[in-house]
Amino acid sequence: MLNRYARAAATRILTPVARLLIRLGLSPDAVTILGTIGVCLGAWVFFPRGELLVGVLVITAFVFSDTLDGVMARLLGRTSKWGAFLDSTLDRIGDAAIFSGLAIWFFQGGDDRVMAWLAMGCLILGSVVSYARARAEGLGMTASVGIAERADRLVVALVTTGLVGLGLPEVVLKVVLALLLVASAVTILQRVFFVRQQCLAADAATPTP
Repeated sequence: MLNRYARAAATRILTPVARLLIRLGLSPDAVTILGTIGVCLGAWVFFPRGELLVGVLVITAFVFSDTLDGVMARLLGRTSKWGAFLDSTLDRIGDAAIFSGLAIWFFQGGDDRVMAWLAMGCLILGSVVSYARARAEGLGMTASVGIAERADRLVVALVTTGLVGLGLPEVVLKVVLALLLVASAVTILQRVFFVRQQCLAADAATPTP
């Protein structure tokens, strides 16, 4: 519910920006691609150097492109399956950049192997969460359930990382990453069982020859 209201508010705020970019000749696809490049640069340039706050600020500035490109597409009347596919695919790249950037820092300069492996675990399980939904929809079913949606995981990880960059003890980020790891695992199980229920219901509805 909160996520829906936040997206609606972001859409109202970003609409003037979207109109400006359209007048400048940018396409929704270009904004999607530029946004992903910005997120990756923020994660892979600043996180590995331990500049967590700067990295979060750069990433946050470009994360809004995920909503901005959709607003532009609707204003232009160009919403399409291609746009949705490109947006979803590049979202996965951006998410992977964020958690891998954290892992690189904690494997090296941050010198905290537990934190690094937790970040890697969040990367891997987060990818599986997204894959489970995409695969279910590809089979004609739904799997939009679970306690840890992508936006929720991203916001929590970025906010905590930024606060650690401001001086919050690193143990807080360690706890948050551990909780995100568990939440991702639970979400995967929820989606697996949800799809299984749909499969069983479909099998029960199919007449026996």
